[in-house]
Amino acid sequence: MKTLVQEQFLPISIEEAWDFFSHPNNLNAITPPHMLFNLLTELPDKMYEGLEIKYKVAPVLNIPLTWITKITLLNEPHCFSDEQIEGPYKVWKHEHHFKSVDGGVIMKDILNYDIGKGWIGNIAGKIFVHNKVKEIFEFRKKKLEELFGK
Repeated sequence: MKTLVQEQFLPISIEEAWDFFSHPNNLNAITPPHMLFNLLTELPDKMYEGLEIKYKVAPVLNIPLTWITKITLLNEPHCFSDEQIEGPYKVWKHEHHFKSVDGGVIMKDILNYDIGKGWIGNIAGKIFVHNKVKEIFEFRKKKLEELFGK
C-alpha cells in the first residue's frame, strides 16, 4: 500500500473550499487534460455519504477505464472521503481535509492506494504508476494556485 500526503494553503474561506471540492463536477478543472476525465453520473445539488460517482478516465495510452467512487465519510465543511468501488486500483481511499487558518484554509489530501496485480503491479508501480499519481497531484496543486491564488 502506498500513501501520498499533500498539504496546500489556499487564500479562501473553509466554506469556499468546501463548496468547490464537494462538487465532483469540479474535478475536471483540476485533472490533467491528457487523462480525458469524463463525469458520467448526474449529480445531486449536494454531496452525501453513500453517493456513488461514475467516471471515464484514460490514465494510460488514451485507453478509457470506468472508475466508480463512493463517498464514505462526510463531515461538512471539515472533511470527506471517497473510495474506489470499481476501477484500475485494488485499493483507492482518498481523504480530503480542510482547516481554517489565518488568511485562508489548509487543504490536506491523504491518499492510500494499492495497484494490486501481484509482481506485475509492483513493477508497474515502480516504473510508472507512483510517478503518475504524484504528477496528477502536482498538476492539481498548480491548478488550484491558478484558480485561488497562493
